[in-house]
Amino acid sequence: MIVTLTPNPSIDRAITIEALHRGEVHRATGSRIDPGGKGVNVSRALAAQGADTVAVLPAGGPEGHLMEELLDAAGVARRSVPVSGSLRMNVSVLEPDGTTTKLNEPGPTLAESEVDALLHETLEAARTATWVVGCGSLPPGVPSGLYAQLVTRGRELGVKVAVDSSGSPMTTAVDARPSLVKPNHEELAELVGRDLPTLGDVVAAARDLVEGGIEVVAVSLGGDGAVLVTADELVHARATITAPLSTVGAGDCMLAGLLHGLSSGMTPADALATAVTWGAAAVTLPGSRVPTPDDLHGIPVEVTRTPDPHLVLGH
Repeated sequence: MIVTLTPNPSIDRAITIEALHRGEVHRATGSRIDPGGKGVNVSRALAAQGADTVAVLPAGGPEGHLMEELLDAAGVARRSVPVSGSLRMNVSVLEPDGTTTKLNEPGPTLAESEVDALLHETLEAARTATWVVGCGSLPPGVPSGLYAQLVTRGRELGVKVAVDSSGSPMTTAVDARPSLVKPNHEELAELVGRDLPTLGDVVAAARDLVEGGIEVVAVSLGGDGAVLVTADELVHARATITAPLSTVGAGDCMLAGLLHGLSSGMTPADALATAVTWGAAAVTLPGSRVPTPDDLHGIPVEVTRTPDPHLVLGH
């Protein structure tokens, strides 16, 4: 089982328009609401594929009630921690060419007792888990060391901990040496403090983290796929999507596929191929919808252990 902790979940409203023009009135051609937040998306993707998962999250206000209803409807097992504030609502504006403009609210301020309850519920769920993953930004009131604390406490329970975040929460988590981190290209550059224009630069930065004590570093690279680095492995995988609809949650679906593959005993190469398939499938779906098994068919994935280090990323 895979347990996810999402300290700052959201209701995700995706609105589709023909083209975004600042300051003008737009007529939407479609819209949808999904439960969101990185860890919530990971659990949604796992549940959609029939994998065992539990989502731990705060729930407060009308948006909190809606979140619980949406998760229940999606068949996602959850442990909700009541909080006094209302969950945030994030808005994504989607254009036909796949361009996504996001407006993210900060989230409710959590009291110290609410933060403690979140960590407690996560660790209780982790007692029967193979992986625990701390995901996303932290709302106001949550100390930046939350994920680092999760890593330390998870290690005491004998469970592997993964972290997907950015900024100070990610930096402090890395110092605690989680089993796996999943930054994107920009987050990895921020983490190591230097620009990473080529695939070779990304691999070198990932190897620095592995040498620092992290077992698996998986970096999502958008249209350039993803790369996975361990002490013994270097794997690059990429899928080509010709008709993207939305990139919202694609990296979370990739992480879900990776953790599912690793927990199922796949080799790192096969787990990364699964991850890229799940992430690419998410890009073909509207809003932050997660792929079902039927959505995974027909997505070709190229996998290599000898990637071109001179590949310039983002071109």
